[in-house]
Order: sequence, then structure tokens, then C-alpha cells
Amino acid sequence: MSRLVAAFALLVALAAPAGAQDMGGLARLDPARSGAEATAAGGVRIDLLLSQGVPWRVFTLSDPDRLVLDFREVEWTGLDTDRFATSGLGALRAGTFRPGWSRLVADLERPLAVREAGLSVSDLTGQAALRLLLAPVDEATFDAEAGAPGDPRWDLPEPAETDPARREGRGDRGLVVVLDPGHGGIDPGAEVGEVREADLMLALAFELREALRRAGRYEVVLTREDDVFVSLERRVQIAHRSGADLFISLHADSLASGRARGATAYTLSDSATDEASAALAERHNRADLLAGVDLTGTDDVVANVLMEIARLETAPRSEKLARALIVGIDARTSHVNSRPLRSAGFSVLKAADIPSVLLEAGFLSTPEDLENLTDPDWRARLVAGIRDGIAAWEAADAAEAPLRRR
Repeated sequence: MSRLVAAFALLVALAAPAGAQDMGGLARLDPARSGAEATAAGGVRIDLLLSQGVPWRVFTLSDPDRLVLDFREVEWTGLDTDRFATSGLGALRAGTFRPGWSRLVADLERPLAVREAGLSVSDLTGQAALRLLLAPVDEATFDAEAGAPGDPRWDLPEPAETDPARREGRGDRGLVVVLDPGHGGIDPGAEVGEVREADLMLALAFELREALRRAGRYEVVLTREDDVFVSLERRVQIAHRSGADLFISLHADSLASGRARGATAYTLSDSATDEASAALAERHNRADLLAGVDLTGTDDVVANVLMEIARLETAPRSEKLARALIVGIDARTSHVNSRPLRSAGFSVLKAADIPSVLLEAGFLSTPEDLENLTDPDWRARLVAGIRDGIAAWEAADAAEAPLRRR
């Protein structure tokens, strides 16, 4: 049922009569007239009032149970999550999902299926009213109906075939560096006051790209260049399609308890080096779930075995990249963590044939780090350290290439 409702919703929105409100452009939420309430039948009614009609779709996802609403597109300023606090609905989050599209995700405290969904546009004001009715169902029914509808505008393309050997013998071609500013869009990452991790890491990625380009021998690709959500799988796919020689994911986490300072470089491992690393990996890997990404069927046992074989060569190169980055940052800033080299099961580092590192540039929950990371002059030193680390790793890796080929 949920798949049919989703497809129907999108088709209805796109097929608005010629004389009706134009279903394009940016719609704005009216927060005072939007909210949710419980129904007498044990379900939930959700109402969203928008400044105009836009294409939209709705579907549910399981494990964990979530309701997902997509729009093209909605400005969520003023969204009052308290108005959606009702039995059956959990945490609510909204934001940009990808360029031109917005997403609202609501956790479901119990199985609730979409039984009615409709958007009406006023001929007089042009305002649009979206109403959803969710009804209680058993878990088996919910799971059977859950899943993102197939839509070529949303689904990932088939993964590009990759050849780990293609990076050897590149001649004079510059090193391809993929920079991955963490989080974005509906997933802001850590937040301290007005500072959002997603914004800060995008600024750092822009500055690092410029520094690498000025060095004259690097091709630099960013996994995102705006405040948009990019799934973990797509970030890795961008690296593959770019022919990346190395991949660096940029983050600046915030700790709910305890205190940490300085840069830390993480490489991929099935077992984390410590509990803090394991907790950090869990938070980062939940980003797709929090943003309402359908992870059904993403695990392939055979593919995982083949990737583990490829990682036998790549893992040592990733570890050397992590070490080179820390040495470069330390030389330029003298501000690295007391245990700067760690490992954990970060999904974004799972490109089997690309040396990959997740760099925590600092901790927004630590005042000193927050001050440093928001200071452009200090970030310039950090950027110089990362650039130096990449250059040092490049030279050492090129020297070892003949040994790897043998």
C-alpha cells in the first residue's frame, strides 16, 4: 500500500491542471498551521500547510520504522517539532535531501501504515494543504508494505565497474583526490550554538580543494558542493566514478560526555580500537537511517568477500595515508589528539580499492577546537598540514608501487 500511495502522490502532484497553481519553485511551510494529532482509531493525522503546491511522495521504511515525505522543494524554516509530538510519532527532522528536493523524516514508535494521502491546492490563495492518515497495522504488514518506490530520479545508478590496477602507471596525470565533507542537508551533523558540522566541513573542503589545486598536480573532486544530503553509498560511488587515488572524509564531531581535543585520523576496521571510536562510527553510519535512506538489500556476501580480498592491499596504504596526514597536521598546527591514529567500522571508508581515511579535524564540543575550526587563519594552517600529508604520502606510495606490482 505505501509504495502505491507514494507513486500516486508524485503522479498527482506532477499532473496538476494547467490552470492550477504551478507545481514548481520553492514552497514554504506554515509552521503555525502544520502539525500532527492522534486519531480515535489509534492512528495519526499529519497536516502540512505549504505556500504552494509542489511534487511530493510519501513512503515508509522499516528497521527502524520511519515515515518519509519528499518534496520538490520545501523551505522548513520555523518547523515546530513540538506540534508533531503525538502518540505514535517519534523524532522528526527535515531539510535538503539532494539538489532541488527536500525531505521530512519521522520515526514511528509503532507500526503505522499510510492509508490516506492527498494534497489540495486552493484556487483562491494558491496555498497547498497536505494531509496524511496513518493507521495502526501489525509489524508483518508494515514490513511488507515498507520500502522506497522505484523511481529513476531517486534511485542510485548501477555501481561503476572498477579496476584496482588502473591507478598504477598513470604517467604525468595528477593524483585524483576525493574530499568528502561530512553530513549535509537533512543531516547537519554535530551542532554547537549556530555552528553546524556540515557547514564547517564544507568550508574546509573548499579551502583544501583550493590549496591542492594551487599545488598544481592534483585533481580534486568533492562529494558535495552545497548543503545537501549525500548517502554513504553515493559518497563512495563518487570516489569510484572519479577514479580516485585517495579519499578523505572530513568531520568535526561533538561529544555528549567527556573531553577530547585535536585531529584524529581513522581507517577502516571491523573492530574499533576503543569504545569512543566504536560509538563515533555508529553515529556516522546512522546518518543514512536518520535521513530516511532505504538500505534494504545493500548487503551482498559474495561482494563483501571480494572486497575484503582487495582491502588486503589497500588497508596498509590507508594506514600510511592516515599517519602522513597526522604528521603534516601536527607540524603545521601542533594540535593533534593524544591518540591520533584509530580505526573503526565507518561505512564511508569501505571503498575496497581506494586508500581512505576519515579525518576528525577536531571536536566542536571542546571550546579550543571550536575556536580553532571557526578561525579561517587557523584552518589555513590545518589545510597546509593536510596538503603536506598528502604530498608526503604520494611520494612514499609511488616509491612502493613497483613492489606492489610484483
